[in-house]
Amino acid sequence: MFRSIRPAAIVTALCIAFSAHFNPTAAQDRRVPSSPAELRLSYAPIVQRVQPAVVNVYAAKVVQNRNPLLDDPIFRRFFGVPGQQPEQMQRSLGSGVIVDASGLVVTNVHVIEGADQVRVSLSDKREFEAEILLKDSRTDLAVLRLKDTKEKFPTLDFTNSDELLVGDIVLAIGNPFGVGQTVTHGIISALARTQVGITDYQFFIQTDAAINPGNSGGALVDMSGKLAGINTAIYSRSGGSQGIGFAIPANMVRVVVASAKSGGKAVKRPWLGAKLQAVTPEIAESLGLRSPTGALVASVVSNGPAAKAGLKSSDLITGIDGQAVDDPNAFDYRFATRPLGGTAQIDVQRGGKPVKLTVALETAPDTGRSELVITARSPFQGAKVSTITPAVADELHLDADTEGVVIADLGGDSAAASVGFQKGDIILAVNSQKISKTGDLEKAAGERPRIWRITLVRGGQQINVTLGG
Repeated sequence: MFRSIRPAAIVTALCIAFSAHFNPTAAQDRRVPSSPAELRLSYAPIVQRVQPAVVNVYAAKVVQNRNPLLDDPIFRRFFGVPGQQPEQMQRSLGSGVIVDASGLVVTNVHVIEGADQVRVSLSDKREFEAEILLKDSRTDLAVLRLKDTKEKFPTLDFTNSDELLVGDIVLAIGNPFGVGQTVTHGIISALARTQVGITDYQFFIQTDAAINPGNSGGALVDMSGKLAGINTAIYSRSGGSQGIGFAIPANMVRVVVASAKSGGKAVKRPWLGAKLQAVTPEIAESLGLRSPTGALVASVVSNGPAAKAGLKSSDLITGIDGQAVDDPNAFDYRFATRPLGGTAQIDVQRGGKPVKLTVALETAPDTGRSELVITARSPFQGAKVSTITPAVADELHLDADTEGVVIADLGGDSAAASVGFQKGDIILAVNSQKISKTGDLEKAAGERPRIWRITLVRGGQQINVTLGG
């Protein structure tokens, strides 16, 4: 029986023959398997060991089918349409990894965002309801706990993702398109990808192992059967795998899981107390650098860890604890994965000379955040707001001396969302009243003026808004 050979296969065969003819050494490197055992080489032993720890995550939330006509009382009056709008159950699908025998599961935030109910299905088809212990939007990682169970579950141990190398073989395990648990293999295509634009910490493992919708939150496993990363995103024009997938490194996952185990509702990370910027070719030329690498210190917070360590504006950070720093994103990742309570050694270029500094690993001050939800009937109704503390400024990548109140969250059907406010908006003033803390905004929202004049900052730009009362 004849089978067609694709042109690409012909070219490949010719190239191999050509190489073997003119390069005898290359031909000698290839050999026929010498035993039946070599013919049976397989990833199956690794898969069988790790597969039970990879789960499917189902998230459901109730949404209302909003018809804009139903918001018009005149339309409802004349056409007799009831004001209550029908509800619909919206479901999303993803994957997860059991990282603690008590039933802790790590997945992506975007898999369970806004869910009213989360269920986890194991590889043996059993299902458990799960509660959300922690959501860390800065890394897009969430930690769940299986409910109503006391058994010990199979787990995956973390590898040291800093020891991974480009070319290492990896397996991706998850539930793509809901077809069921699926294993694909490939290599690590690149490390320390910092221009992906998915999360705050831009430092991803890139792999060509096939990753598709539904794989989010699943495991990227190395050849020792350990967790190398959590599959999070793909680059695709079609929506399917095109051989460019991204995973959050295990060392970052470990930090988030440790916070959940300790009972924290938020991840505690070291705070540098300095603003960094990328080195452009122009800056590199002005500093006499051979290449535009490193993280340039733009400003330093007084009395912060960086200031106490002796870091100064215009210093160029080139490394941390012996690991090279190519840009601010790389430094942020390296610094964020250091354990609190110790110190980090930072390599700096100052005036063309190398300097070593020791920075204390401590959290940013967070007293006075005073989060609250605005309930008064106003353009801010339904917005969760927070006073900007150094910790909040660090989370939002703001200058540490930024003042005002930030919108920390918005209900999807809140008045604040319908008006057009966005998460991250900084409210500076309302009707000429300066807003320095959440209490100021709560008071202003309760005054009910005929006209609302609001000054806010969005994306670094100041905006003046006027709304009717």
